[in-house]
Amino acid sequence: MAESVPEGLLRELAPQVLGALVRRYGHFDTAEDAVQEALLAAAQQWPEQGLPDNPRAWLITVASRRLTDLLRSEQARQRREDVVAQWVLPDEWLAPSADKPAEAGDDTLILLFLCCHPSLSPASQIALTLRAVGGLTTTEIARAFLVPEATMTRRITRAKQSVKNAGARFSLPPDRDERLDAVLKVIYLIFNEGYASTAGPSLQRVELAAEGIRLARMVHALLPDDAEVTGLLALMLLTDARRPARTGPNGELIPMAEQDRTLWLQPSISEGVDLITEALPRGPVGPYQLQAAIAAVHDEATSWTDTDWPQIVALYHVLLQLNDNPMVALNHAVAVAMAEGPTRGLALLAQIESDAHLTKDHRLHAVRAHLLEMSGDPAARTAYQLAATLTTSLPQQRYLNTKAANL
Repeated sequence: MAESVPEGLLRELAPQVLGALVRRYGHFDTAEDAVQEALLAAAQQWPEQGLPDNPRAWLITVASRRLTDLLRSEQARQRREDVVAQWVLPDEWLAPSADKPAEAGDDTLILLFLCCHPSLSPASQIALTLRAVGGLTTTEIARAFLVPEATMTRRITRAKQSVKNAGARFSLPPDRDERLDAVLKVIYLIFNEGYASTAGPSLQRVELAAEGIRLARMVHALLPDDAEVTGLLALMLLTDARRPARTGPNGELIPMAEQDRTLWLQPSISEGVDLITEALPRGPVGPYQLQAAIAAVHDEATSWTDTDWPQIVALYHVLLQLNDNPMVALNHAVAVAMAEGPTRGLALLAQIESDAHLTKDHRLHAVRAHLLEMSGDPAARTAYQLAATLTTSLPQQRYLNTKAANL
């Protein structure tokens, strides 16, 4: 009888196997191709043959053989086959034994910092990390970036070549503090794409959100005294705690105001609150800590109406001073509307609605629709309809169209 591959196993193992290959052989770009072929072989063979005793070792063995074939083929084309046979690998590139899973986390962490190499643009760092560490396909990454798949393929290929040309070594970089902002941003984006998918039939992709949390835990273990790293982990846990209540039986979106809070994950809330409580006194306070503090206020409230909205407004005010971007301003307007009424929120919305980053974002029009509905303005229906046309998430489309129809 065929045995199914446990959900998320290949995604979890992919960066570990890639890390082992890059550590041993270098050749980041070619190693990534070899790992993808090994993952494909596993997806085809394991359901029929059963899981191997050590799946990671199996993948490393298959990927190593494929990488060897690829390298030999490349050398043959260049008429330098004899070079391959004479390779002597530097000690720092030797991989740990495949039967030592404790090293897997180290390899994934190194791979994460490697993908955030300073030679890459922020967009390329994110794309490469999503591919090599997050396990997304090129199609999925292209959809998240709203670009054609061919464009994303070229971007990832150029990113791998840039890392190779920069002579990056497979070890934690000495300038890791300089790369930390990019690393945290990439992890947060991976989590966000899992928590609220930008496109497709499902509102959330649990395995991707879990991957973001896993990576954040790894960086936190490496830098336990960094308040922003702690803040990011707390933010993810406090946000993900609401996951079971965010969708109905048929996958429909349930807004926070209507969620059954008894379904929220209390262990995640407790851990997140403890983390942010520990981080805030360290100073200086950063954006991830402030967002985690806002999430904690939400999670500790017994209901939507009992939420301490004035405190959330105050936290957003501080966050705007540190991170004056339109999405923060949009969330601030919602909080002000809840604390002071929809008229005040709409006034703040008018100040940011001309921002080029927001005009084509469904969230701007969804917020306007919500505030108009709160104020009894019939224009809310049109705003909901416009918002529905601008999102590529099917659950969000259905929710917004339903709101419009009910008006």
